Amino acid sequence: MAAADLGAAEWERSKITNQDLNLLKKLGINKKPKAVCFPSEESYPTPPMGYRVSFVDHLIRGLSAPIHPFLRGLLFVYGLQLHHLTPNSILHISIFITLCEAFLGVQPNWALWKRIFFCRRNGSANVAYNIGGVVISVRSSVNYFDVKLPDSVQGWRKKWLYIREENHGCAEDNIPPSDGAEKILRRRSWDAEATEEERTSTEALMTRIHELQNTRGKELSGIQITAYFLRTRVQPLQARKNPFWNYAGDEDTDRLSANLEVKDLDRLIRKISSLKKKDSIPSTYRVKPYSATNALPKNHPNLVSLPPLPEGGEVEERAVISDDNQDAPSFANEPAESRKSAGSDEKEDVSEATASAQSPPPAVSPKNKRKRNDAEDSGTSKAKEAVPSRQKAAYDPYLETLISSDDEEEVPTADVAARTKKLAEVNERANTLAQKLEQSEEARKKAESDG
Repeated sequence: MAAADLGAAEWERSKITNQDLNLLKKLGINKKPKAVCFPSEESYPTPPMGYRVSFVDHLIRGLSAPIHPFLRGLLFVYGLQLHHLTPNSILHISIFITLCEAFLGVQPNWALWKRIFFCRRNGSANVAYNIGGVVISVRSSVNYFDVKLPDSVQGWRKKWLYIREENHGCAEDNIPPSDGAEKILRRRSWDAEATEEERTSTEALMTRIHELQNTRGKELSGIQITAYFLRTRVQPLQARKNPFWNYAGDEDTDRLSANLEVKDLDRLIRKISSLKKKDSIPSTYRVKPYSATNALPKNHPNLVSLPPLPEGGEVEERAVISDDNQDAPSFANEPAESRKSAGSDEKEDVSEATASAQSPPPAVSPKNKRKRNDAEDSGTSKAKEAVPSRQKAAYDPYLETLISSDDEEEVPTADVAARTKKLAEVNERANTLAQKLEQSEEARKKAESDG
């Protein structure tokens, strides 16, 4: 049986606290006039014209509008909206962009991204989440930074708001329009792998990443990368005038606010990571990031590889493969014992979250919909990657086929023909039987009439 999709029933009235507002103010996220718009009494997002739905936990992890071209490309390629991504997934993208610009000295690279990451569903066998329904994970075969993501982020789904997106006139330059009930469709692009040519072109970048991780005395960690973009006061996921390798310090035009106080920075890093109080926050970097005062070396390679966007902003009708006979989908789940608030200022009932993990989620209704588990999969564990799904005709020039989210169990390509043939035979037998029954009924009625 396919998992139930919560859709619109998953939303509820936004609950943004004064602590959240103070944090956004300190970070400078709502500094520009009308940059952020807060919901009033609505329990379902209805963003004003020019605004898109976002979350407090997305914004404090590096998101700001107008969004970075790389993030915009990911949303189009993966067929997602911002609310489909978990906070930890947003942080993964922020860290990757910071790594590329500040420590590799290149634009965020799509080919490199495909070598490291893939997407998977977040939910349970009974419920397919819409808010935070997709997790970005590190491939099991890749040695990547341990970014110390928390196992869960409690309460983040309840803290939604609207961010203003600049209108660039065509779909490829904007955040996809908000639709809080839009069904998540799994695409083959979720597990797109780098081609042989792309692997060759990014081999030097992968080698450098391994050097950054393993060079004795000059190691770089995921926490250091996170702390760096938070200290610079530059949002990695915002479209910026300058990349990090041109960062000009306190006078940089892309800074949203002045330096955070040490205690505020410490608290924020612990809030978005799995660091404990006994763990120290790195204050220096063994690897000096590229910046205006540490320029890129001469003849430094300029590798450009962005997620492909539709030409002219046009997206063709998307073909969806539907097979009601498939088994229930396999989702990414976190262990029940890890469902704890990761430095969240909002205290929640932990026992309730644990109970949700140990038993099937209750049916969604106005009375109990707020009791749904708010925990998210961190994406840090190297889960078993999905087997490439069945090949069908492509629906547009830049994306491959889709699979209905109700039918996520993937079937090897070799089985498709046999399944299709068998289904056709069953349908043919059913039609023949129906015709015979209809003829028999007509004959019976005629016999009764003649009698």
